[in-house]
Amino acid sequence: MTAMTTQRARRRAPRGPYVLDTRELGRRPGSLRRVETTIVQPSDFGTEILRVPEGAAVRLDLRLESVMEGVLVSGVVTAPLAGECARCLEEVTDTTSVDIRELFYYPERAVETEDEGDTCVLVEDHVDIEPVVRDAVVLSLPLSPLCRPDCAGLCVDCGARLDEVGPDHSHTRQDPRWAALSGLAQDPAITENKEKD
Repeated sequence: MTAMTTQRARRRAPRGPYVLDTRELGRRPGSLRRVETTIVQPSDFGTEILRVPEGAAVRLDLRLESVMEGVLVSGVVTAPLAGECARCLEEVTDTTSVDIRELFYYPERAVETEDEGDTCVLVEDHVDIEPVVRDAVVLSLPLSPLCRPDCAGLCVDCGARLDEVGPDHSHTRQDPRWAALSGLAQDPAITENKEKD
């Protein structure tokens, strides 16, 4: 392989913190390589209410194993989470650990699979695990994260945090069905007629 061909191949290989080089495995079935590293999260991913923030330190503890069809990537990804409480909108921080397991096919083997749209393929002996990690993390997130399990939420009238204002917090509410009658009580003409009687 000439220097120019090697340079061209390097340009085509995916780039980014989630891209792993598998050339060390040498396409020998049974070859194994461990990857234990911490990467900097390149961009937010998650939901609007809870996410792995950009710049967070994400821990990868993975095994890259060469098999006949390609490279099997498995292991645990641990990432910090940031977001808002679904009840009171206070800041929420947490950590998630997700298991991943994905087979990345060699390009010549990927053609043999039935559903090519869902197939992960090695590009120039590199695997990009970011989509796999994103899917695993997003599916593991709670639909309604809470700052604590017994969070009382916000007052529906004034928006105050119920945990801060205490149990005696209330607003005098008038039943809307009686609103018209209270307006009549303030009417000067009705008050005059009552005095005459």
